[in-house]
Amino acid sequence: MRGVPLSLDAVNAMSPDEFVSAFGAVYEHSPWVAEAAAAQRPFASREALARALAAAVGDAPAADRLALIRAHPDLAGRAAVAGELTDASAGEQAGAGLDRLTPEAHTRLVEGNAAYAERFGFPFVICVRGLTPDAIQTALDARLANDDATERATALAEIDAIVRVRLEPLVA
Repeated sequence: MRGVPLSLDAVNAMSPDEFVSAFGAVYEHSPWVAEAAAAQRPFASREALARALAAAVGDAPAADRLALIRAHPDLAGRAAVAGELTDASAGEQAGAGLDRLTPEAHTRLVEGNAAYAERFGFPFVICVRGLTPDAIQTALDARLANDDATERATALAEIDAIVRVRLEPLVA
């Protein structure tokens, strides 16, 4: 991601390709979201940009929304251990302390992730900003009781929250 936030004028003046280049990574491995939102410019605020991106997800076919959820890595999972996370995911997980779990806490989270993925068919997604590992585990445990429709909606809402965090350093 960039060092200097873009002005809204710069965002609104981008070509569609420049827009996708700038914002294609805010949704994990899903540049199609930025492609769809590019046509909604001009944006009056960073929040308007975030809403347009979220609307692009909401307007997408159910299969694309499910693929978006599935594009997210497990928290403290295999990709994290192997150093294969995107820079954004790695920073977010480290910021929540997930790179410093005790062996017992790591095992509990990995087992919870596996139970969640088996139950819902996609990884547990949560915006970890401001959360502790214990709060994340508590949320995972609680969300295992959700029905499928509620959990898909919750996962997509969490992805929207993640995107808002990721937009902060990108857009002034």
